[in-house]
Amino acid sequence: MRVVIAEDNVLLAAGLELLLSSQGFDVVAITGDGPGLLAAVETHRPDIAVVDVRLPPAFRDEGIRAALRARRDHPGLPVLVLSQYVEHAYAGRLLADTGGGIGYLLKDRVSRVDEFTDALRRVAAGGTAMDPEVIAQLLAVRGDPVDALTPREREVLALMAEGHDNAGIAQRLFVTDNAVHKHIGNVFHKLGLSAGDSGHRRVRAVLAHLRRHGGTGSPGG
Repeated sequence: MRVVIAEDNVLLAAGLELLLSSQGFDVVAITGDGPGLLAAVETHRPDIAVVDVRLPPAFRDEGIRAALRARRDHPGLPVLVLSQYVEHAYAGRLLADTGGGIGYLLKDRVSRVDEFTDALRRVAAGGTAMDPEVIAQLLAVRGDPVDALTPREREVLALMAEGHDNAGIAQRLFVTDNAVHKHIGNVFHKLGLSAGDSGHRRVRAVLAHLRRHGGTGSPGG
């Protein structure tokens, strides 16, 4: 699997390259800014891009804006955002892309190599991998009716957003499949969404919900 990394921290970029190479990934390019990411994607046509949110020169949102531009120029390009921050203005728009192949993980919350590489492979295959904290922050700032969900329903929603199927959710919450099915029905009902049978389709419905509440503004460059 061919990977492009956009990360301005030289030590972190080198660490990612070493880690991914040891796991069988082919890191074809490393860049430290948005224009470099766009050029690397154009040149190498990678299977996935791993992108930090904040890149030079201003270290605000250059990375995620470049990721949006790359997705626009190369529809379907899988992108995994790996950052210390949730950039609300553009994260919602990126995650609301129902084409799949989207991930957003927080650096400080990635605790295991296998979880990271599994997320990378899932996104590259067209799936979704999102940190529950990212979803929680985006829902909070948009004033969605997530407050109507019970604590258990919020747990189910977070696991759905990560891309887990019913069996996976049941296993993680130590409940039955029937209980999960009921919770999912309640989640979609309270959020005004229609439940689907596919795990990724359910995730895309959650993302469409984010888009409906302000995640589709212009990327501004």
